[in-house]
Amino acid sequence: MVSESLTSAAGFQIAAVKLSGQKETTEFEILEALEIQQGTSLALFDASAARERLSHIPWVDAVSVQKLYPGTLQVRIDEREAYALWQRGDLLSVIDSKGKVISDDVDGRYANLLMLIGHGAQYRGGEVLDALDAVPELRVRVRAARLVSDRRWDLLLENGITLRLPEKDVARALADVVTMDAENGLLARDIAMIDLRLQDRVVVRLTDEAALRRKAGTPDAGARRRSGADT
Repeated sequence: MVSESLTSAAGFQIAAVKLSGQKETTEFEILEALEIQQGTSLALFDASAARERLSHIPWVDAVSVQKLYPGTLQVRIDEREAYALWQRGDLLSVIDSKGKVISDDVDGRYANLLMLIGHGAQYRGGEVLDALDAVPELRVRVRAARLVSDRRWDLLLENGITLRLPEKDVARALADVVTMDAENGLLARDIAMIDLRLQDRVVVRLTDEAALRRKAGTPDAGARRRSGADT
Protein backbone atom coordinates (compact mmCIF):
# COMPACT_ATOMS: atom_id res chain seq x y z
CA MET A 1 0.00 0.00 0.00
CA VAL A 2 1.37 3.41 -0.97
CA SER A 3 0.93 6.12 1.63
CA GLU A 4 -0.67 9.44 0.74
CA SER A 5 2.38 11.34 1.92
CA LEU A 6 4.61 9.40 -0.47
CA THR A 7 2.32 9.85 -3.49
CA SER A 8 1.92 13.56 -2.80
CA ALA A 9 5.65 13.97 -2.47
CA ALA A 10 6.14 12.11 -5.73
CA GLY A 11 4.00 14.67 -7.55
CA PHE A 12 0.73 12.72 -7.73
CA GLN A 13 -1.43 15.16 -5.81
CA ILE A 14 -4.49 16.53 -7.61
CA ALA A 15 -3.45 19.81 -9.19
CA ALA A 16 -6.36 20.39 -11.58
CA VAL A 17 -9.99 19.35 -12.08
CA LYS A 18 -11.43 19.48 -15.60
CA LEU A 19 -15.22 19.72 -15.78
CA SER A 20 -17.41 19.28 -18.85
CA GLY A 21 -21.03 18.70 -19.78
CA GLN A 22 -22.67 20.61 -16.95
CA LYS A 23 -25.21 23.34 -17.66
CA GLU A 24 -27.61 23.43 -14.73
CA THR A 25 -25.24 21.84 -12.23
CA THR A 26 -22.96 24.41 -10.61
CA GLU A 27 -19.21 24.07 -10.32
CA PHE A 28 -19.58 24.44 -6.57
CA GLU A 29 -21.92 21.42 -6.37
CA ILE A 30 -19.47 19.28 -8.32
CA LEU A 31 -16.39 20.29 -6.33
CA GLU A 32 -18.26 19.83 -3.07
CA ALA A 33 -19.23 16.29 -4.08
CA LEU A 34 -15.66 15.45 -5.12
CA GLU A 35 -14.43 16.24 -1.59
CA ILE A 36 -10.92 17.13 -2.74
CA GLN A 37 -8.69 18.57 -0.05
CA GLN A 38 -5.37 20.34 -0.41
CA GLY A 39 -2.72 17.73 -1.10
CA THR A 40 -5.21 14.95 -1.97
CA SER A 41 -3.42 12.17 -3.84
CA LEU A 42 -4.67 11.36 -7.33
CA ALA A 43 -3.44 7.78 -6.95
CA LEU A 44 -5.43 7.21 -3.77
CA PHE A 45 -8.48 9.23 -4.79
CA ASP A 46 -11.60 7.01 -4.77
CA ALA A 47 -13.17 7.76 -8.16
CA SER A 48 -15.98 5.25 -7.63
CA ALA A 49 -17.10 6.90 -4.39
CA ALA A 50 -16.89 10.30 -6.09
CA ARG A 51 -19.14 9.09 -8.92
CA GLU A 52 -21.65 7.88 -6.35
CA ARG A 53 -21.72 11.25 -4.60
CA LEU A 54 -22.01 13.14 -7.89
CA SER A 55 -24.93 10.95 -8.99
CA HIS A 56 -26.99 12.34 -6.11
CA ILE A 57 -26.87 15.87 -7.52
CA PRO A 58 -30.44 16.44 -8.85
CA TRP A 59 -29.56 17.43 -12.43
CA VAL A 60 -26.97 14.67 -12.90
CA ASP A 61 -28.12 11.71 -14.99
CA ALA A 62 -24.75 10.04 -15.60
CA VAL A 63 -21.19 10.92 -14.66
CA SER A 64 -17.67 9.73 -15.36
CA VAL A 65 -14.60 10.46 -13.23
CA GLN A 66 -11.18 9.75 -14.73
CA LYS A 67 -7.68 10.12 -13.35
CA LEU A 68 -5.22 11.70 -15.77
CA TYR A 69 -1.73 11.38 -14.39
CA PRO A 70 0.27 13.04 -13.10
CA GLY A 71 -2.25 15.36 -11.43
CA THR A 72 -5.54 15.95 -13.25
CA LEU A 73 -9.03 14.71 -12.43
CA GLN A 74 -11.48 14.79 -15.35
CA VAL A 75 -15.22 14.88 -14.64
CA ARG A 76 -17.83 14.52 -17.38
CA ILE A 77 -21.47 15.24 -16.51
CA ASP A 78 -24.53 14.16 -18.51
CA GLU A 79 -27.56 16.03 -17.22
CA ARG A 80 -31.24 15.22 -17.17
CA GLU A 81 -33.43 17.18 -19.56
CA ALA A 82 -36.27 19.31 -18.26
CA TYR A 83 -39.37 17.63 -19.69
CA ALA A 84 -42.34 19.24 -17.98
CA LEU A 85 -43.47 21.07 -14.87
CA TRP A 86 -45.38 19.22 -12.18
CA GLN A 87 -47.80 20.97 -9.84
CA ARG A 88 -49.36 19.41 -6.77
CA GLY A 89 -50.97 21.86 -4.43
CA ASP A 90 -48.72 24.89 -4.01
CA LEU A 91 -45.56 23.00 -4.98
CA LEU A 92 -44.16 23.31 -8.50
CA SER A 93 -41.19 21.30 -9.78
CA VAL A 94 -39.22 20.65 -12.94
CA ILE A 95 -39.32 16.95 -13.84
CA ASP A 96 -37.62 14.69 -16.37
CA SER A 97 -39.34 12.33 -18.82
CA LYS A 98 -39.50 9.59 -16.18
CA GLY A 99 -41.41 11.84 -13.80
CA LYS A 100 -38.50 12.30 -11.43
CA VAL A 101 -38.22 15.69 -9.76
CA ILE A 102 -35.11 17.56 -10.86
CA SER A 103 -35.59 20.86 -9.11
CA ASP A 104 -38.14 22.92 -7.20
CA ASP A 105 -36.39 26.08 -8.38
CA VAL A 106 -38.70 27.07 -11.25
CA ASP A 107 -38.16 30.30 -13.16
CA GLY A 108 -38.89 31.83 -16.55
CA ARG A 109 -36.55 29.45 -18.38
CA TYR A 110 -39.21 26.76 -18.10
CA ALA A 111 -42.21 28.87 -19.13
CA ASN A 112 -42.72 26.88 -22.35
CA LEU A 113 -42.85 23.51 -20.62
CA LEU A 114 -46.25 21.90 -20.20
CA MET A 115 -47.50 21.95 -16.62
CA LEU A 116 -48.83 18.61 -15.38
CA ILE A 117 -51.28 18.96 -12.49
CA GLY A 118 -52.11 16.37 -9.86
CA HIS A 119 -50.55 13.40 -8.10
CA GLY A 120 -49.60 10.72 -10.60
CA ALA A 121 -49.58 13.18 -13.50
CA GLN A 122 -45.78 13.34 -13.42
CA TYR A 123 -45.53 9.71 -14.55
CA ARG A 124 -48.08 10.00 -17.36
CA GLY A 125 -47.09 13.23 -19.04
CA GLY A 126 -45.94 11.35 -22.12
CA GLU A 127 -49.55 10.39 -22.88
CA VAL A 128 -50.74 13.94 -23.35
CA LEU A 129 -47.49 15.35 -24.75
CA ASP A 130 -47.30 12.67 -27.45
CA ALA A 131 -50.91 13.37 -28.42
CA LEU A 132 -50.28 17.13 -28.56
CA ASP A 133 -47.20 16.65 -30.75
CA ALA A 134 -49.59 15.53 -33.51
CA VAL A 135 -51.45 18.88 -33.37
CA PRO A 136 -48.73 21.55 -33.02
CA GLU A 137 -51.19 24.36 -33.78
CA LEU A 138 -53.06 23.39 -30.62
CA ARG A 139 -50.00 22.47 -28.57
CA VAL A 140 -48.73 26.07 -28.50
CA ARG A 141 -52.01 27.14 -26.89
CA VAL A 142 -52.00 24.56 -24.10
CA ARG A 143 -50.50 25.72 -20.83
CA ALA A 144 -51.39 22.84 -18.50
CA ALA A 145 -52.81 19.33 -18.38
CA ARG A 146 -54.73 18.18 -15.31
CA LEU A 147 -55.10 14.47 -14.56
CA VAL A 148 -58.70 13.76 -13.54
CA SER A 149 -59.49 10.76 -11.31
CA ASP A 150 -56.36 9.05 -12.62
CA ARG A 151 -58.33 8.25 -15.80
CA ARG A 152 -58.30 11.14 -18.25
CA TRP A 153 -56.99 14.67 -18.89
CA ASP A 154 -58.31 18.21 -18.93
CA LEU A 155 -56.27 20.64 -21.03
CA LEU A 156 -56.10 24.26 -19.89
CA LEU A 157 -55.55 26.72 -22.73
CA GLU A 158 -53.80 30.07 -22.54
CA ASN A 159 -57.09 31.94 -23.10
CA GLY A 160 -58.85 30.21 -20.19
CA ILE A 161 -60.74 27.52 -22.13
CA THR A 162 -60.74 24.01 -20.64
CA LEU A 163 -60.81 21.00 -22.98
CA ARG A 164 -62.23 17.91 -21.30
CA LEU A 165 -60.65 14.95 -23.07
CA PRO A 166 -62.08 11.42 -23.24
CA GLU A 167 -60.36 8.46 -21.60
CA LYS A 168 -59.70 6.90 -25.01
CA ASP A 169 -59.20 8.16 -28.56
CA VAL A 170 -57.59 11.38 -27.40
CA ALA A 171 -55.95 11.91 -30.79
CA ARG A 172 -59.36 12.00 -32.50
CA ALA A 173 -60.72 14.48 -29.95
CA LEU A 174 -57.77 16.83 -30.42
CA ALA A 175 -58.01 16.59 -34.20
CA ASP A 176 -61.71 17.49 -33.94
CA VAL A 177 -60.88 20.61 -31.94
CA VAL A 178 -58.33 21.71 -34.54
CA THR A 179 -60.85 21.16 -37.34
CA MET A 180 -63.65 23.04 -35.56
CA ASP A 181 -61.32 25.91 -34.77
CA ALA A 182 -60.13 26.15 -38.38
CA GLU A 183 -63.68 26.03 -39.76
CA ASN A 184 -65.62 28.00 -37.14
CA GLY A 185 -63.10 29.82 -34.96
CA LEU A 186 -64.18 27.71 -32.00
CA LEU A 187 -61.32 28.66 -29.71
CA ALA A 188 -61.81 32.39 -30.37
CA ARG A 189 -65.33 32.34 -28.93
CA ASP A 190 -66.30 33.33 -25.40
CA ILE A 191 -66.18 29.75 -24.17
CA ALA A 192 -65.24 28.42 -20.74
CA MET A 193 -65.27 24.69 -21.48
CA ILE A 194 -65.41 22.25 -24.39
CA ASP A 195 -66.41 18.72 -23.40
CA LEU A 196 -65.10 16.08 -25.82
CA ARG A 197 -65.83 13.01 -23.71
CA LEU A 198 -68.79 11.83 -25.81
CA GLN A 199 -68.10 10.39 -29.25
CA ASP A 200 -71.35 11.58 -30.85
CA ARG A 201 -71.41 15.19 -29.65
CA VAL A 202 -69.36 18.11 -28.39
CA VAL A 203 -70.72 20.04 -25.41
CA VAL A 204 -69.74 23.69 -25.09
CA ARG A 205 -70.22 25.89 -22.04
CA LEU A 206 -70.09 29.65 -22.46
CA THR A 207 -68.33 32.00 -20.10
CA ASP A 208 -70.61 33.65 -17.55
CA GLU A 209 -70.43 36.94 -19.45
CA ALA A 210 -71.32 35.31 -22.78
CA ALA A 211 -74.20 33.42 -21.15
CA LEU A 212 -75.61 36.69 -19.79
CA ARG A 213 -75.31 38.33 -23.21
CA ARG A 214 -77.09 35.42 -24.84
CA LYS A 215 -79.85 35.58 -22.26
CA ALA A 216 -80.22 39.29 -23.01
CA GLY A 217 -80.27 38.61 -26.74
CA THR A 218 -76.86 40.19 -27.39
CA PRO A 219 -74.46 38.37 -29.76
CA ASP A 220 -71.33 36.98 -28.11
CA ALA A 221 -68.03 38.78 -28.68
CA GLY A 222 -66.73 36.07 -30.97
CA ALA A 223 -69.81 36.26 -33.16
CA ARG A 224 -69.53 40.05 -33.37
CA ARG A 225 -65.89 39.81 -34.41
CA ARG A 226 -66.64 37.29 -37.13
CA SER A 227 -69.61 39.35 -38.35
CA GLY A 228 -67.40 42.41 -38.63
CA ALA A 229 -64.75 40.47 -40.50
CA ASP A 230 -67.29 39.25 -43.07
CA THR A 231 -68.50 42.72 -44.03
